[in-house]
This record gives sequence, structure tokens and C-alpha cells, in this order.
Amino acid sequence: MIEILKPAELAQAKETGALVGRILHTLKDRCAVGTNLLDIDRWARDMIVEAGAESCYVDYAPSFGRGPFGHYICTAVNDAVLHARPYDRALADGDLLTLDLAVSKGGVAADAAISFIVGESRPPESVAMIETTERALAAGIAAAAPGARVGDISHAIGSVLREAGYPVNTEFGGHGIGSTMHQEPHISNTGRPGRGYRLRPGLLLALEPWIMADTAQLVTDADGWTLRSATGCRTAHSEHTIAITDDGAEILTLPSRVRS
Repeated sequence: MIEILKPAELAQAKETGALVGRILHTLKDRCAVGTNLLDIDRWARDMIVEAGAESCYVDYAPSFGRGPFGHYICTAVNDAVLHARPYDRALADGDLLTLDLAVSKGGVAADAAISFIVGESRPPESVAMIETTERALAAGIAAAAPGARVGDISHAIGSVLREAGYPVNTEFGGHGIGSTMHQEPHISNTGRPGRGYRLRPGLLLALEPWIMADTAQLVTDADGWTLRSATGCRTAHSEHTIAITDDGAEILTLPSRVRS
């Protein structure tokens, strides 16, 4: 299913996106050496409930997972990259943490992810990975305009990732979003320009370049959800929800959209 949102729905999408941005960056500010992943999950739950919103994750049970996800946020540390369930683990100095959050409010969902390093350490390889996903995300957003095709976005993202020397996994990528978290079209993190669905104003997309330092292969934890790099290398992941407009793309989950 591909949804084209009406003006009132787009207004709600902006509100939901603002909420996702506020929660993610509040959580980032709270994360420190010694913070437990279960505390992050609890903080996310409290902010979602206080805002009168709903988690897209708690009851999420797709074919690739094992039963309902059961948590409010994904907390991927170091070699974990996608669908990482929070568990009893304290963050250490230099950990590379990715927070991935999807929330629905007023019948419209928004989805975003940020990667950052905990504490004072700044391992150069980790910094480079995070910056690469952020540049790839910016390139994908720049390619998203009415009349462009999904392949144009995929090509823009993949070009940045590959030029930086990272392998690209095509099992998981970006997606349409609207009344539900995951919709068509699928947006691979590499692809050929001029191919795929033609973008239209009112379309919401969640773009999410993610990489692993030296492999494109994933392995799944015993929890049936958490995906890690097959080699144990570090990973990074950046994501925004955008709305296709008459003029291009509007980012809905920017920190600048934070509202009190």
C-alpha cells in the first residue's frame, strides 16, 4: 500500500515528526556512561505516553521477528544495527549507540534514528561511519522531489556509502510511512537512477542509510530480533521521515522541529 496524505494528514505528520525528533534528542542528551538500555526504553515509554501518542514497536510482529517486539525503542550498541531490543546493559565510554524510534499520533506515524558515541572517547572509525550515514541521508533527501523516482534516492544514498568504502546490505532499507509504520515503496540503500515508483506530493518516506564497517552480512541474536554485523564490526544508522512537497522534500523529524 502506498498512501498519499491530504493536507490535514500532512499537518499531523509534522506534529508526529516533531515528537519523534524531541524524544530522540532528549534521550541522546540523557545517555551517558553507565546508562542502562532498559532505562532508555522506560524514558521513551514515558515521553510517548505523556504526549498522548502510541509506540509503533510494542506490538509490532512482522514475519522477520520473533513475536511482538515488546519495547518502545530500538537500542543498538556497537555491532548491533537494526531492530535491537533493549536489555540489561550499561553503556560504556566509547560505545556507538543507535536509537531508532517510531511513534504514531493522530493516526499518522513518523520514524527516525540517530547514531552517536557515548562518553568522552571519539574512535575515528566510529565518527567516520556516523558521518557517512548522515551524508548519505542528506544525499537521499536532496534526490527526493516530485517526479523523481525511488531509484534516484537509492542511487544517491548508495553512491555516498560506496564511495566511502562501505559494503551495502539490501535486505533492509527505507520505506513508505503514513497511517502505519512500514508501507511501500521499499527504498534500498543502493540502486539505479530512473527506476521505481515516481514520487508525488503528499507521500511520506522514511529514509535510513545504515552500514557495517567491513561486511554486508547480518546475523540475528537469540532474541529473534536484534540484527548484528556478522563479523562483530561496528555499525551506524541515520534516518529521517520526509514529506514530498511541490518543491522538493521537507524533513519532519529534525531537531529544529522540537517543540515544548
